Amino acid sequence: MNGTGRGAGSEGLHGGAGAWAPDLKRWGKPHYLAIVEALADDIRNGRLLPGTRLPTQRALAEVLDLNFTTVSRGYVEAHKRGLIEGRVGQGTFVVDPARTMRPAEAARPGPVDFTMNLPPEPDSPTLKARMQASFAELSGDLVNLLRYQGFGGTEEDRDAATRWLAGRGVQAPRERLLICPGAHSALFAILGQVARPGDVICAERITYPGIRAMAAHLGLRLVDLPMDRHGVDPDAFAAACTKVAPKALYLNPLLQNPTTATIPRGRREAIIAVARRYAVTIIEDDAYARICPTPPPSFATLAPEITYYVAGLSKCLGAGLRLAFLVAPSARAALPLGGALRAATVMASPIATALATRWITDGTAEAIVQFVRAESAARQRIAATLLPAGTFKADPHGFHVWITLPEGWTRSAFASQGRAAGLGVVGSDPFCVGGTPPEAVRLCLGGPITRAQISQGLEVLAHALDGSPALASTYI
Repeated sequence: MNGTGRGAGSEGLHGGAGAWAPDLKRWGKPHYLAIVEALADDIRNGRLLPGTRLPTQRALAEVLDLNFTTVSRGYVEAHKRGLIEGRVGQGTFVVDPARTMRPAEAARPGPVDFTMNLPPEPDSPTLKARMQASFAELSGDLVNLLRYQGFGGTEEDRDAATRWLAGRGVQAPRERLLICPGAHSALFAILGQVARPGDVICAERITYPGIRAMAAHLGLRLVDLPMDRHGVDPDAFAAACTKVAPKALYLNPLLQNPTTATIPRGRREAIIAVARRYAVTIIEDDAYARICPTPPPSFATLAPEITYYVAGLSKCLGAGLRLAFLVAPSARAALPLGGALRAATVMASPIATALATRWITDGTAEAIVQFVRAESAARQRIAATLLPAGTFKADPHGFHVWITLPEGWTRSAFASQGRAAGLGVVGSDPFCVGGTPPEAVRLCLGGPITRAQISQGLEVLAHALDGSPALASTYI
């Protein structure tokens, strides 16, 4: 790979894409940085005018005889410096140097982070203004909100929680409802109530990594259950019940993190039948409760007497809103849970609770959910277009993707390849409860990244999936 291109300049490029082929040797820098320097120089000297469409990364790699990842890394750095921009479905274009960037754009980093599982952030000025107005209205009662509050929120807070849960079809009698400072605290308290050190908790073989950390801190033994495309195998669950006598079964049954699977109603009923037969408690982590418009009935609806139900707001409204609604299977079970939560957390943040209550009551929360649904669907369509068919699992209403790597790739090598191009992905290791972790990675399509950044990043990953790992090696 010589990276010489076809000439020192780029004259005559203003008419369209595909002609830009800089001489990289003159810059005396690594090829990806030389691409950035050449772009900046040609823009500065008028050889690339604002709005010029640049060659695709694949085309430029062929012209310059470079590795695709090297060119991708160059484009990422150029985007970071504000020299170019990606437009979904159109390509990569030169940015006008005189254009004033909006503050949100200026603060947005160039590298694309697919690691943090966050909902897409609202970008509608109308919706953002509505959210801001609700927050500003709380300032009128700010002094009161900075005081200690009674555990569990006000009557208005409980009314809002009941209304939110009813939208999922979950009935929440006051004596069984607790308002918690996030799903983590709720799950931790539940585990501490249903099991003691040394007891067994069953979970999906590939599951939310937070439950692994909680079980370890509490000295609980986490036993994995095999899964298929419909979730946990009920027969394997029954076999585990006879062999290890679990105290509870933890499930993330809707748009599961990370596999994106949703357990259908029939499978849920089969799991419930096993749980009832062996007197096993079900812990339902319904993190994506409101994202899917037509979900199957929750375990709490089908088997309320054996189910602890947790609905966090982080995945539906925003990760910084650390609030969750917990419904215990009985008033008797709710009492010690409340005591444990008070001892560990004192109370949920009054400010966060008041904001959630206001958003639920005035319809802002539902507007955010509608945005998250629509934007997630749009981002999933981009992924379906760019990623090779058969390599990934996704739900059209979710905002993460589970990629099963082609033969030859390892999860560590693929993650390393992503990092080299400024892309963050998460390998399967933290999600695996038992057995050998599969060669797979999770991508999150939400958070602050834009559709253009998603397209740019997925194009790089798609190229890697289509090629041999040996072609991506950068070691010498």
